[in-house]
Amino acid sequence: MIRLPARAALLLDLDGTLLDIAPTPDSVVVPADLPVNLMRVRAQLSDALAIITGRPIAQVDALLPGVAYAVAGEHGGALRPAPGASEEHVPVPPVPLAWLDTAEALVAAYPGSILERKSRGFVLHFRLAPQAGPVFEAALAHLLSGAVHHRVGAAHMAWEVKPVGIDKGGAVSWLMSRPPFAGRVPVFIGDDVTDEDGMRVARDLGGIGLRVQDAFGDAAGVRLWLAQGCK
Repeated sequence: MIRLPARAALLLDLDGTLLDIAPTPDSVVVPADLPVNLMRVRAQLSDALAIITGRPIAQVDALLPGVAYAVAGEHGGALRPAPGASEEHVPVPPVPLAWLDTAEALVAAYPGSILERKSRGFVLHFRLAPQAGPVFEAALAHLLSGAVHHRVGAAHMAWEVKPVGIDKGGAVSWLMSRPPFAGRVPVFIGDDVTDEDGMRVARDLGGIGLRVQDAFGDAAGVRLWLAQGCK
């Protein structure tokens, strides 16, 4: 297991890192001991614990209420620096309604697939309809051809339309410039392609970027590490 460096700031992805991947975003399960273990680690780190996720901040609050000191949602498009603070949103034009109409038609054609709407984009999940993956990829590539403000990115059995210039690396930089994270050593842990920017920026800032599969095996391994006090 990995031992945290002195004066670490722990920055954690959610799905696939803290929580096991579920068939749908709404069916994830929060293990009973996870919030307690996260709060214990947060106390050890003098509050320098954040969750950086593609989910909206409201969903993080529903799943792990009051656990993280700071939360970056929507891959860094929505930022909350401290408990009770107002959310800061990166200004991005909304996706065209025509794109959402196309997305609705795509999931209707493939039972089991899911359209997850977000305030600055959307996700097409195909975990329960794997044959839809290549179709969704091609359709979204055509739909966004020439788009300036949004791009298509891969995720766990999903394709996500998200804003250009907003990623988890930017969220890491933003958090590490603010208390209680400033002056600490960033340790970012994630499991997906969308986490690679966070890993990279953490390393660029003199910290550590860890892929769950390489360092812990899976989310259960991360949870065991947290339960053991990150030792």
